[in-house]
Amino acid sequence: MTIGNSMELLKQLVAFDTISSKSNLDCIDFIRTYLAGFGIESGLHFDETRQKANLLATLGVAAGPGILLAGHTDVVPVEGQEWKTDPFLLTERNGRFYGRGAADMKGFLATVLALVPDLQKIARNIPIHLAFTYDEEVGCLGIQRLIPEIEKLPMRPRACIIGEPTEMKVVIAHKGKMILRGTVRGLECHSALEEGVNAIEIAAEIIARLRAIGSRLRSAGPFDAGFTPPYTTVATGTIQGGTAVNILPKYCAFAFEFRCLPEQDARELLDEISTYIERDLLPGMHARSIETGVLLEVISDIPCLKAPEDADLVALAKNASGENATTKISFCTEGGVLQKAGVPTIICGPGSIEQAHKPNEYVTVDQLHRAEAFLRRFVGLLQP
Repeated sequence: MTIGNSMELLKQLVAFDTISSKSNLDCIDFIRTYLAGFGIESGLHFDETRQKANLLATLGVAAGPGILLAGHTDVVPVEGQEWKTDPFLLTERNGRFYGRGAADMKGFLATVLALVPDLQKIARNIPIHLAFTYDEEVGCLGIQRLIPEIEKLPMRPRACIIGEPTEMKVVIAHKGKMILRGTVRGLECHSALEEGVNAIEIAAEIIARLRAIGSRLRSAGPFDAGFTPPYTTVATGTIQGGTAVNILPKYCAFAFEFRCLPEQDARELLDEISTYIERDLLPGMHARSIETGVLLEVISDIPCLKAPEDADLVALAKNASGENATTKISFCTEGGVLQKAGVPTIICGPGSIEQAHKPNEYVTVDQLHRAEAFLRRFVGLLQP
């Protein structure tokens, strides 16, 4: 086993502060240098600021369909969280490795990198592609930029494993997620008068309608018992507006999401709330001023993942995991984007989503051992 190497690599990966609002280039450069030590070339593909990059590397000759092992390098913020240890200094206690990203999902990246010497031997028979991305945590932005590069490979990968924290359970489906920003443009006036249009109150009416839609979905479905919760959810996350209590606000912005079951189209929910705004809100607003209005913008639209239970990839993953079972998750991954691009994908990685995004995030030694064993078996089963 190479758990020692995994731990050392995890320590170095966690030390890079790759919060999504910051650059991931130091982390990517470290990975590229590490791979170069084994004679492996990496292609870097930058965002428009050139402060972030995806890495795509191929072990072996990319002449066949091959395997794709994928994961994101960015992590969520630590501000406002009560950490008992330095979040960017991997700390081991009682078989747990604490640090930001230890579970989500640098534990998987470290395991893959530790296995590179062994994977190189297997790659003589079947190419193994590594894809490490940026900005997964803010809308799966990096993987969408990387898809054209994956499509340039001589052959599309026949299988992809994304190592998000699933406690090494084989995940065949996750919900899709549409993130939207609403902007209300009202009409400013003194609060003692009724000549204006209160942007915050209009936003509140829209948010109340979103809540009603969520309540309906909770009670009437559709339902899929494989998910927790087993229905599509609607949530408003942020709201900003107003300048003073005695001024009717001219502006209000809010952000919300639809987290949809695979069989439900978020566009239909967007159409429903848009129809409500146009029919029930805009006429009254325009009666005061034609300059008022509401704008709904799609910030990101992450497709769902749904792999057939009887797919060859699923059978191989269950075999490699040693469990004849699959599961579904409500959080989103890059898997839906890859599946939409024609790459068969499942999710399976070390750590628990219950630890992700929290203070004192950790992954256990046992989970890292299981991840390594799984990858060895899975890649071995795909050899010709």
